[in-house]
Amino acid sequence: MSRPAPDQPETFRVDIGELVLTGFARTIDPDRVTAAFEAELGRLVRERGVPLAADGGARALDVLGGLPPLPANLTSRRLGQELARAVHDGLAGRGQAR
Repeated sequence: MSRPAPDQPETFRVDIGELVLTGFARTIDPDRVTAAFEAELGRLVRERGVPLAADGGARALDVLGGLPPLPANLTSRRLGQELARAVHDGLAGRGQAR
């Protein structure tokens, strides 16, 4: 397991108030989406860091803004991974600040 770069904080907090998924197969399991999301986001943060957290300041971002449409037949695991990648993109400065 890699350590954060010296200019990266060791901990940070991501709050997601509400996530509404529409148009997906009824077989989507929210617990599996959550588990895959947390695992993938953790992996991305460990491997790539969180550039926007480097200064230690609090920020509010709309990191899911502009998320491209996802296929409706994704598995719960894959959906969680794709959402985590979108969030990490936002944390890397490619989201829409609000």
